[in-house]
Amino acid sequence: MIRRRERVMAVLWPAFLMAGVMEMLVFAFVDPTQLHLFGGAPLDWSPTAVYTVAFFLFWGVIAAAASLTELLEVGAEDLNRGELR
Repeated sequence: MIRRRERVMAVLWPAFLMAGVMEMLVFAFVDPTQLHLFGGAPLDWSPTAVYTVAFFLFWGVIAAAASLTELLEVGAEDLNRGELR
């Protein structure tokens, strides 16, 4: 159980930090009050809501990529012995 917790934190913590970096980079160039939906209608959210949703989207995408890397790093022997639990 401790190994799984370590693996989860090894994915989530760097993803959290990089989501913060991505947030800063994106919103240095994008004004959240000027965003539009795909149909062209303006997004009527407060800037704080846009920042929050964007942060969690960035965090989720980066965590998913890191999780795939972590999964692909597991050797066949460990996988077949069931040591992922």
